[in-house]
Amino acid sequence: MNLFPRASVRSINVYARLAAFALAVPALVSCQKKAPFAMPPKTVTVAVAEKKDVPFYLDEIGNCTAFQTVTVQSQVSGPIMAPIHFTDGQELKEGDPLFTIDKRPYQAAVDKAAATLAQDQAKHDNDVTQLKRTIELSKTKVVAQQDVDNAQATADGSAATVQADQAALEQAQINLNYCDIKSPIDGRASDRKVDIGNVVTANSTQLLLIQRQDPIYANFIIPESALPLVRDFIDKGTLKVQASFPDDPSKSRVGDFDFLDSGVQQASGTVRMRAKFHNEDRLFWPGQFVKIRILLKTLNDAVLVPSEAVQVGENGPTVFILNPKDNTVSLANVTVGQRQGSQTVITKGVNAGDTVIVTGQLMLFPGTKVTPVPDDKAS
Repeated sequence: MNLFPRASVRSINVYARLAAFALAVPALVSCQKKAPFAMPPKTVTVAVAEKKDVPFYLDEIGNCTAFQTVTVQSQVSGPIMAPIHFTDGQELKEGDPLFTIDKRPYQAAVDKAAATLAQDQAKHDNDVTQLKRTIELSKTKVVAQQDVDNAQATADGSAATVQADQAALEQAQINLNYCDIKSPIDGRASDRKVDIGNVVTANSTQLLLIQRQDPIYANFIIPESALPLVRDFIDKGTLKVQASFPDDPSKSRVGDFDFLDSGVQQASGTVRMRAKFHNEDRLFWPGQFVKIRILLKTLNDAVLVPSEAVQVGENGPTVFILNPKDNTVSLANVTVGQRQGSQTVITKGVNAGDTVIVTGQLMLFPGTKVTPVPDDKAS
């Protein structure tokens, strides 16, 4: 015989389940409190601050110009004759032939001047002979003194004529020589402006442009505020100038200061300067823009860190420094100098040999424990 109704048995099962759940919940909570979750140390890249000698400089933008530029023009008029003696873009030496002007009319002028000189020279020789005879006759009182004076004047006049003829012959010869147009300097030829058969006008028609590229100039400007400092190093004779390409700093060359303008440009508050660079390999080209670095002096034993290590906070530039004993970090306020490639000079706040955090500074604070990894770029 069943002592409990069916509903009562069902109630007892529900109560049993609730009791088991109530006992399990505290046990679960107890397990969670025993093992709290902990974040692993953050991975950062590090580099060692190094000490070395670096330049102190000013950076400007410059423009290259040829050391010498000549616009070649004909000094006589006439047609261009074949052949043309150079190719466009050729490297020329002083005295190399370029063009030839038709020589025939100028050769004829030389021949005519030479004939006139010979004729007048013969007349002068005869006048001198007559003068000598007249002088001899005057000694015997056969001729009057007036005849001697007349003979002397005739001889002097013909002598002057001979001198004029010699000058005319020399001028004709110069014009004939001008028919052979030669390079006046060492340099690179542009494309020719005339072809064979063109008739050129003396001192008017441009035939060719020649630019000497070795050495080469770089022109640039500095602000008026930097003038006293630059002049100080110019006076000491220690000023050097480095030129490089903005998109490829590895291609650079150090040259010599060459020119400082005599005054400040009032409109812009700047001063023009120029440097000279050797350019045998044609690294630089006239008209090309370059990055100019004015090397003023050398900073000895400067402390450098990768530029990425320098962060800017509320109190200015800062650098995180690693404590190698426990791999914790500290924050140092620093005084920043000039950039040197991928590095930056630190004048205060970091010592040579300190290990600095290069990347991974986000969410770091003093005392944070990190996992340091050497920075490949710094190494």
